[in-house]
Amino acid sequence: MPPPADIVKVAIEWPGANAQLIEMDQKRPLSSIIREVCDGWSLSGSEQFALRYADGPQLYITEQSRGEIKNGTILRLAISPARAARQLLERIQSHGIDARLEALKELAKLSADPTFAAEFINMEGIGTLARLVESGTHFGEMLAFTLTAFLELMDHGIVSWDLISLSFIKQIAGYVNQPMVDVSILQRSLAILESMVLNSHSLYHRVAQEITVGQLIGHLSNQEIQTYAIALINALFLKAPEDRRQEEYTNPLEQHLTEMASTLAQKHLRSIILNHVIRGNRPIKAEMAHQLYVLQVLTFNLLEERMMTKMDPNDQAQRDIIFELRRIAFDGENDPTGTEKRKAMYTKDYKMLGFTNHVNPAMDFTQTPPGMLALDNMLYLAKVHQDTYIRIVLENSSREDKHECPFGRCAIELTRMLCEILQVGELPNEGCNDYHPMFFTHDRAWEEFFCVCIQLLNKTWKEMRATAEDFNKVMQVVREQITRALAMKPSSLDQLKNKLRGLNYSEILRLRQSERMSQDDFQSPPIIELRERIQPEILELIKQQRLNRLCEGSCFRKLGNRRRQEKFWFCRLSLNHKVLHYGDLDESPQGEVPFEQLSDKIPVSDIKSVVTGKDCPHMKEKSALKQNKVLMLFTVILVTWLFVHSSLAQRVTFVHVCFFQEVLELAFSVLYDPDETLNFVAPTKYDYCIWTDGLCALLGREMGSDLTRSDLDTLISMEMKLRLLDLENITIPEAPPPVPKEPSSYNFTYNYS
Repeated sequence: MPPPADIVKVAIEWPGANAQLIEMDQKRPLSSIIREVCDGWSLSGSEQFALRYADGPQLYITEQSRGEIKNGTILRLAISPARAARQLLERIQSHGIDARLEALKELAKLSADPTFAAEFINMEGIGTLARLVESGTHFGEMLAFTLTAFLELMDHGIVSWDLISLSFIKQIAGYVNQPMVDVSILQRSLAILESMVLNSHSLYHRVAQEITVGQLIGHLSNQEIQTYAIALINALFLKAPEDRRQEEYTNPLEQHLTEMASTLAQKHLRSIILNHVIRGNRPIKAEMAHQLYVLQVLTFNLLEERMMTKMDPNDQAQRDIIFELRRIAFDGENDPTGTEKRKAMYTKDYKMLGFTNHVNPAMDFTQTPPGMLALDNMLYLAKVHQDTYIRIVLENSSREDKHECPFGRCAIELTRMLCEILQVGELPNEGCNDYHPMFFTHDRAWEEFFCVCIQLLNKTWKEMRATAEDFNKVMQVVREQITRALAMKPSSLDQLKNKLRGLNYSEILRLRQSERMSQDDFQSPPIIELRERIQPEILELIKQQRLNRLCEGSCFRKLGNRRRQEKFWFCRLSLNHKVLHYGDLDESPQGEVPFEQLSDKIPVSDIKSVVTGKDCPHMKEKSALKQNKVLMLFTVILVTWLFVHSSLAQRVTFVHVCFFQEVLELAFSVLYDPDETLNFVAPTKYDYCIWTDGLCALLGREMGSDLTRSDLDTLISMEMKLRLLDLENITIPEAPPPVPKEPSSYNFTYNYS
């Protein structure tokens, strides 16, 4: 008979004594259980003790968290959080250097525990740590442990960052600005400054006065701290007021950028990142890739203002840019003197330049996006790549009217397309690592990217022998060429050109045809019947692959962790497919984790079901607000209004709305006897599909993920093509051939001689 659901069998340790094996009744108050344990070792004052986990993070157990205790867990009797906080606070303020160092070392470890953190903060512990830093008397390990404890305590969100004093900020900034500082101190100082900037608008201004992006550039050559430095650069730029990022300018070749915009655009920052980070001798980890992606997005977002600026047809300075385009293309120094003749010539030239409005081409730039950004790109091409610009314009002006490629219209539409592909003006996506190294190889990467793509468009137009009616078709092909080339991650603009050269129109047609084969081929009844016979074999193959992947195991992040790269746990299936092993890890593993290091396990026979998304226990509380449809509708309207009427820096506060939706799509839980759950949040959609498929296969249920459907289609298509290889170019009949008529007589023989 199984034990009651409220009874958990655990072992409790105490230094110098034999462990107690008890059956913990989860209905009893925790204080009475602790009293009983203390009585077993003849310890008085049970209110001064608490229970902690013996393994992993060794967190304190509270009434709220006791439900997470599993059968077979090893616990440890320890002094209570309040008592531990009081003792550490006294030792930190003692005069003995060694005692203070040991106390700070222990504090740095305990500060990650929310229960201990709350007690330590209530005793004004954060103020004590801040004063220790402000005094400037701590160095080396002692200072590193102090900063670690301070950052861990603040990360719990109990105390507002706005309470931090200016002298503390100056001291932390001083560590960053000093030439010779220990790496561990630099890492924590940069992380503290990043948290200040992201969590407090008032602290942003104070930090910005003490730390400039130019000072942070010097740290990018140090591989130990470059991730922290780039993260702080991104935070400073993300929280910068709109007027500090970029001011309006009229001449795009003589841009007047403010401090933040000019810093991101300067060659020194780009070359340091390119040479010491992207092309460094270490592989780029996920956190660094994310920070590079954020930096790329923020750099492109400098274009948002020009992208959303309409051209004023009455602004002479803006009209002069169009005149300059005409002059460069047609050498307009020999203009006729008469007003009417000049107007007629201008109209003819603007038509040859490919503008939609021949009389007043300024009207072509009144639509946003791309707004004035398209005109900026055209002027850059005309001035920097003058020969290419003139060749494109004159080449098309000499073609037949129906086959000419309208340069102006194409440049405007191409700019809009590139803004969509590179998501100009959108906030960075949490968890996305999709950065492109080639954009860090040139000071004017956006403009150079446009110049490469406009030449591609002109080339594709000729290959398609397109006319004006084919404009949208050409743009679709060009979009596909660009997206396919970007997916290959070219490391430079020259590599991009080579990739695009291989993706000509005929290659795009071939790729489309190949992709269409899996959808349109083999629809006759005999082929469908063959497909149905093959499908069980393929499904069994996919099932084995999923189970093998579960046996290898995966690393998962712990939900609710505020800081990146902190807490992990690992789960894998036993080789006989009968037990799930899991356990906590201090850091992300590089390969498989041995079963011996995974302390917890769940028999597969105990698993009742697998739930996903909002049905998961750890997601239900977060999604409770969504039950009220009226409230949800109001929230959507409010967020939409704020996104429309707020600046980029203000909109960043709503990123967590999208982040929760992403987490919801990656969440799944294993429900097992007796009424227990093991909650997962997969790191990627691929891992989510692998694990949900594998768990369903273990339970004998259908694997219904998108990945299974994709793998099934791919493998069946390949198997079908292999089996039908000998029937190529042979028409397969829709129905079996008819049975021939019976012979008139059966009096016939076959002569074998």
